Parts: sequence; C-alpha cells; structure tokens
Amino acid sequence: NAQVGAQEARSAMSVQRRDAVERKRQELLRAVQRLAQRAIFGTASSTLRCCGNEGCRCHHGGPKHGPHVYVSYRDRAAGKTAGYYVPQAVQEQILDGLAAWQELQQRLRELAELNKGRALQPVLRSGS
Repeated sequence: NAQVGAQEARSAMSVQRRDAVERKRQELLRAVQRLAQRAIFGTASSTLRCCGNEGCRCHHGGPKHGPHVYVSYRDRAAGKTAGYYVPQAVQEQILDGLAAWQELQQRLRELAELNKGRALQPVLRSGS
C-alpha cells in the first residue's frame, strides 16, 4: 500500500513537471512570435567621422561628427559581410530590432532544449 502511494506521488509530480514544462514551452512560443515581429539580423557599430569641410573643427583637433550607426551582417548569398548606414531617424527602431534578434536567438535555444527533453522523455521513461 505504501508502495502504491509512493508511485502515485511520483506520477503526480511527473504530471506537474510535464505541465510546468508545457507552460514554459507555450510562454517561449509566444515570446518567439512577439520577437519575430521586430527582429532585425545584424550587428551595430558606431563611428565618429571627419566631414568634407577642411575648415571644420573636426579637421583641427575638435570633436568629430557622429556617432554614425552602421549595421553589418553576413550575406550568405554573396558569401561576404554586407552592411548599411542607419539614418538617425530610425536608429532606435533598428537597435531595438537588433536586440530583439539576440533575444529571439536565446528564446529559440531554450525552446530547442525543452523540445529535446520532450522528445527524449518516452525513451528515458522506458529505460531504453
């Protein structure tokens, strides 16, 4: 009788764990969908530059112009790194999209781990 009670307790804990994992999966799927709406692939960098006006302060030890933001990314079709200038008017949106891409990658890794565990669960339970 004690053995049956212990088995029922393990079974209930297993169901609770499975439910918690499924809730986490659903949460990750929602996050992936939300992040995918604004994700932008690439890496941002910023530079300070001298302008074309020889009389400007930037040519005489004064502060340079900028920062100017650029995004670089790997263009697989061309087989090389490509990039583009980000106009100041959309810098916040582009930087947010780049951050969303990074977060999306992390969430997908977490989801992949849960999916792996779920796929292996029947094998682990049977002891095969």
